[in-house]
Amino acid sequence: MEPTLDVGQRVLVNRFLYHFTDPSPGDIVVFHPPKGADNGTPQCGAPHGQRQACARPTGSESDQNFIKRIVAGPGDTLSVREGHPVVNGVEKSEESYIRPCGAATACNLPKPIKIPPGYYFMMGDNRGESDDSRFWGPVPRGWIIGKAFATYWPPDRIGIL
Repeated sequence: MEPTLDVGQRVLVNRFLYHFTDPSPGDIVVFHPPKGADNGTPQCGAPHGQRQACARPTGSESDQNFIKRIVAGPGDTLSVREGHPVVNGVEKSEESYIRPCGAATACNLPKPIKIPPGYYFMMGDNRGESDDSRFWGPVPRGWIIGKAFATYWPPDRIGIL
């Protein structure tokens, strides 16, 4: 999630919010990724084209915690252009908080996918280096732990997200 969060930085997470409201694009969330994403061997749970993001995760949930930003929700159509999500035909290029994507293959995924009902598509802010939903698919709502809302460690990075 660099540059928004540094490696080792600690966050406070609201575990109750999503009992009352739905997660939204832009939210930074802590969640369980699909198995395989946690050990560096991400697998997609559905066939997909070479220039297309993964549309479904594997069926098994990891016990690891990841933190990423939601970029698309249930029913949205998504592709990726120069590291920016294109959601329902609109490029989200106003993302001043991300690191540029560069030339990585996952920076341009022009073939759109449709996010299934009850699923959320996650991307890290370090788009060229992030292992995220582009590789292992959208995350079921039930795997989302909560919304990160503040940082508390290290002391020089304390603040609201």
